[in-house]
Amino acid sequence: MEPDRAQRIVRLTPLDDVLARIDALAKPVPPRASDLSSAVGRTLAEDVVAIAPIPATARALRDGWAVRADLTSDAGTYAPAPLPSAVRVDAGQPVAGDADAVAPLDAVTVRDGVAQALAPVGPSDGVLAAGGDAARGVTLLEAGRPLQRLQIEVLVAARITAVRVRTPRLRLVRARSGDAFIDAAIACVADAIGCMGGVAVTAEPGGLASALADAAVDAVVVVGGTGSGRNDATVHTLASVGEVHVHGIALLPGETTALGAVGARPVLALPGRLDAALAAWHLLGQVMLARLAGSREAPRLRPATLTHKVSSTVGLSELVPVRCEGGFATPIASGYVPLSALAQANGWILIAPASEGYPAHTEVMIRPWP
Repeated sequence: MEPDRAQRIVRLTPLDDVLARIDALAKPVPPRASDLSSAVGRTLAEDVVAIAPIPATARALRDGWAVRADLTSDAGTYAPAPLPSAVRVDAGQPVAGDADAVAPLDAVTVRDGVAQALAPVGPSDGVLAAGGDAARGVTLLEAGRPLQRLQIEVLVAARITAVRVRTPRLRLVRARSGDAFIDAAIACVADAIGCMGGVAVTAEPGGLASALADAAVDAVVVVGGTGSGRNDATVHTLASVGEVHVHGIALLPGETTALGAVGARPVLALPGRLDAALAAWHLLGQVMLARLAGSREAPRLRPATLTHKVSSTVGLSELVPVRCEGGFATPIASGYVPLSALAQANGWILIAPASEGYPAHTEVMIRPWP
């Protein structure tokens, strides 16, 4: 690249402004039908509603005897009450006839072939009423919720076989080959996309410009080539086939990150430095993917107490890697995050641009790693 054509960062855009741009650019992808076996991790596009009461009929909640509760009201060890219509049931079996309770096994004895209550039971004791799990028409899961294994199994138990989900497809592109750090960032981002219910498309069709123009995907993530190096051309290439909305973000690490679009497809260009790529993906890429998926899930944060002071530059948002043990978090790097720190970290803390950092013993919110 000619010296006068080198990519330049004119200003660092505040993180909140970049997030607002992502909200404007990234729209939920069209929904599709999915069987439950393929829906794990995907985000629901529509509410899941119970189409019939669950269960359809009353069921036993415990092993015991299906009885009429009123026949047991005066029962006792020395004055057993006869239960002519009692039926032995196992947990989960229907409670039929005029029975309205399930007496525990040790509350009933059988003498001369006739069941007798040894203790009173109340109406509905040990019984799950029809519709007790979910009434007809109740919303089981709301749109915008990622489906984890537990939710899938709840739907299986509710006899629901298919749902409508959103599955964003993101193309991952290397700005250059043969760079171990870019390869590592691509692998981490691909894993994160899969964990968030998206599909990472890593096969490159030949050249950055053609990858950016790929109409078969919903967004593009480029790793590398965002700086002002002699061979850095990602931002110029994006400008030649689409639009560059932001180049340079007030984020440490991750200052050279760029955001743009080709048509309706958002393009996020991450730095080639591993720590910067991970930080920018964490704060920007995951938000972009969540918007494409229509997810309403809030980030999962947890509190911890800092063991040491952490300082930050006013005017920059900063992600600081920490090592969490129990309820404590130890900052292990600031600014550049070396590989040794990346290997030890298991969380991030985000320092706002107006802050100079936090003193030791401050309670902070830990963001998931990486």
